[in-house]
This record gives sequence, structure tokens and C-alpha cells, in this order.
Amino acid sequence: MQLRWILLLTALWWATPPRLEAEDWPVWRGPRLDGTSLGRPAPLHWSPTSNIVWKAQLPGFGHASPILREGRLFTVCVLSNTSERVLLSFDRSTGRELWRSTVLTAPLEKRHPLNSHASSTPAADADQVYTAFLDVDRMLVSAHTLGGAVRWQVRPGPFRSMHGFCSSPILYKNLVIVNGDHDGDSYLVALDRADGHTVWKTPRENHTRSYCVPILRPLAGRMQMVLSGDKCIASYDPGTGARHWIIDGPTEQFVASVVYSDRAQLLIASGGFPDHHILAIRPDGTGNITGSHIAWRATKGVSYVPSPICAGDYFLIVSDAGFATCFEAATGRLLWQERLGEHHASLVSSAGLVYFLNDQGVMNIVRPGPAFDRVAQNEIGEPTFASPALSDGQLFLRGSQSLFCIEERSGSREPRP
Repeated sequence: MQLRWILLLTALWWATPPRLEAEDWPVWRGPRLDGTSLGRPAPLHWSPTSNIVWKAQLPGFGHASPILREGRLFTVCVLSNTSERVLLSFDRSTGRELWRSTVLTAPLEKRHPLNSHASSTPAADADQVYTAFLDVDRMLVSAHTLGGAVRWQVRPGPFRSMHGFCSSPILYKNLVIVNGDHDGDSYLVALDRADGHTVWKTPRENHTRSYCVPILRPLAGRMQMVLSGDKCIASYDPGTGARHWIIDGPTEQFVASVVYSDRAQLLIASGGFPDHHILAIRPDGTGNITGSHIAWRATKGVSYVPSPICAGDYFLIVSDAGFATCFEAATGRLLWQERLGEHHASLVSSAGLVYFLNDQGVMNIVRPGPAFDRVAQNEIGEPTFASPALSDGQLFLRGSQSLFCIEERSGSREPRP
């Protein structure tokens, strides 16, 4: 009798589809820093009047992406009339603004027309949310409680760039890590989450602006923090700041984040200006690996600002001018190119599909493969420069004026005011 019950329960367990765990989207490009969502599939169809769960007005401008943690959505804005940089929190379910906190009031820095004064995406853990802004000529990193109270603020180093500021913090163990590549004494710095004191600070040799957010991966038997910028692509130990390896160049300036292909076991980087290169790199090197660990290289389809994505056997990327390109990740073989409109938002993926959001707020959803396969095309009715966030079957977009929560429904519904 007992054996029969065991067999019955086992059969029921196998017959029940596994429930996908809901993932927060707590940092730039999500929980794996690479744009991938492993939760419930993201929506496929929407319009300004259908499948919009809520729409929330923003009090100011900015290109920072929304993040989600503990049922709350966070982002930052600049209030240009008062020169305030503010951190905002919204209720995930309703879009109601919960609070706003002024992080910094300082003169607005010079910037590139395609940059903003609130471009750095926040990061959040279970207790605090972290932001980075430019305070005249120094980086300002702050920690707030999830309720909006300031915990600490520090200025870990200088920052100077004719294009303005952007450095999105990432989290590793007890550390907040930020990239200080700029036109001066560049550095990477790790701050203690508890009080903001500097745990390590690693100088960068080439004193050149870049805006790359690192990725973190256990690769080749060690934890690696990999980023491009400062005229190189390099890997560091995120716990100590010690460098594992470096590749010289292949160009001067970078913005797009590096991604990793699990299938091909390659890191893939795109940059940027003035030369255009995509490099696929074997991650098991030590020291200068410029001549030994580049698996393949391409010069077509390169992006400067939008970060690419890996999806199964494929590496997908979109240039700033809007040419979407699909490569075979293991070999670099170019499979297709398609014009999708100018892009500055980075790519995200869900349920095997890749989401391309262009500057006009048009989202092309593409199935990776040997030929271009557009599954759907949708729009929200606002220009969009911020990268999307995905969580538990919902898609969060930041337009020029509003935040949107989108979810697939059986029928259309009007957006909440």
C-alpha cells in the first residue's frame, strides 16, 4: 500500500509542470547582468491601449532603467528646473509612487545629447537601494533604505568626461562595485554595503572614458568580473580587484556590456569608437592574452551603446543605427541582418525570444535562428532610451515621460491613470 502511494505521488509530481520561480530584476540587465529572464514568459502583444497593467507619470527625465526588488520598482530622474537628482519608488502592483528622495542637488554636468543627467541604473538588495551620480567632478555613490531614507553617501573618486556621466552599480557579496573609467585617473572601486567605505580600488592604465557595466561569472575555476573600456577588455577578481587577464584594445571607447555564451563558452564584447569590433574570448587566460585567446572577430553589426545578448546557439546584437544582427556564437558566422530602427536600449530575452526596443518605443520580438523571424511588433507611444526590465511575466518599460507595466491578458484593457 505504501509503495503504491509513493508511485502515485511520483507520477503526479512528474505530470505537474514545474513552476517557474519569480525573479526580481534588481540591477542593470537583471539578476545575471546579461538581459536574460528565466521566469514566466514576458508578454508578446500590447499597444498603448491594450495589455497595459498601469502607466505612471515620471516627474523628470532620465535614461536609467527601472529595477524591481521586494514588490517595489525603483528608478532615478533629474528635475532640471532645480538641478535635483531624485530616486523614486513605485508600487509594483499599481504603479503608485511610494516616495521620492533627493539624492543630490548640484550643477548639471555637460553631456552628450544622447546621454542624460540620470543615466545610471540603480541596484537593490533586500535592505538598500544604491545609486550613482556625478557631483560636479566626483562620483557620488549613495545607499537608501527601501523606504527612502539615506543610509550613507561617499565620493570614491573623480570623474571627468565631455560626454557626461553614467556608472551603474553592481552587487557582489558585501560589495557595491562601480566603474570609474574617465578622462583622468580611471579606476574600479568596491564599497562596503554597510557603510560605503572603500574595500578595494584598482587603477586603470589608459585614462579613457567608458560607461561599461561589468558582468560576473564563475569561469575557468574562478569568479570573474569582466568589462570592456579604457582601451581594453579585462577580467578581475570582484572580491579583491586583482586582474586575471587583459586584451589590448581593440578600440578606444566602449559602452555596451560584455555577455557570456554558455553554449559556446565564450565571452563576447562589442565596441565601439572609433574602430568597430566584436570579439569572442576564451575566459581561461592569465596576463595579457591579446594574441592567444580571441576565438573569433567581426566588424559588421557592431554596437556602441546597446548591449547584446546570447540566446542558445546564437549571439544577437543591434547597432545604434538599428541594424540587428545574428551570429552563430561558437564560430562568429553571420546568419542575418535586419533594419529595426535606431536603438540605444539593450536587448533582453524571455522564453527563447529576444526583445529589441528601438528609440521610438517600438518593440520587435525575434526568435533567434538561422533566418530572421519576427514573432511580434508592439509600441507604447513614447520615445524610449532606457533598457527594459522583466519579472514574473511582466515587462517594465521607461518612456520619455512614463513608466509602463505590461502583462499579457486575455483581452485589452485601458491603462490606469
